[in-house]
Order: sequence, then C-alpha cells, then structure tokens
Amino acid sequence: MKKRFTDEQIIGFLKQADGGIPVGELCHQHGFSDASFYTWRARFGGCRYLTQTLLFRLCLVGLKKLF
Repeated sequence: MKKRFTDEQIIGFLKQADGGIPVGELCHQHGFSDASFYTWRARFGGCRYLTQTLLFRLCLVGLKKLF
C-alpha cells in the first residue's frame, strides 16, 4: 500500500489541528477523511510525541554518521 502523506506532513496536519483549525476544514483542504485524521492522532499520540520521535531519529542518523 502506497502512503499518500509522509510522516512529516501528518505531523504538520496534527500541529495545525492543535493550533485551532477545525478538523473538518483541515481534512477538506488537504483531501483526507476525518477517520484518517483520528487514526493518525491515535497512532502518533499527539504532536509532542511526534516531535520527540523525530528528534530521536535525527540523533540516531547523526550518530551513525560519526561511526
């Protein structure tokens, strides 16, 4: 199955929703369903977790380049 949106794009959508944009409007603008949005929110556990996860991944990439 091909993913239509990258993890970074999904993070952006979740941040926009946390910023106050209504979920229905956000879904309509970007072309995904409400169900997809809520699935992503449940899977990623909120933007704070996502930011920490991305920072952790970046640190691992940096460490791999050192060795």
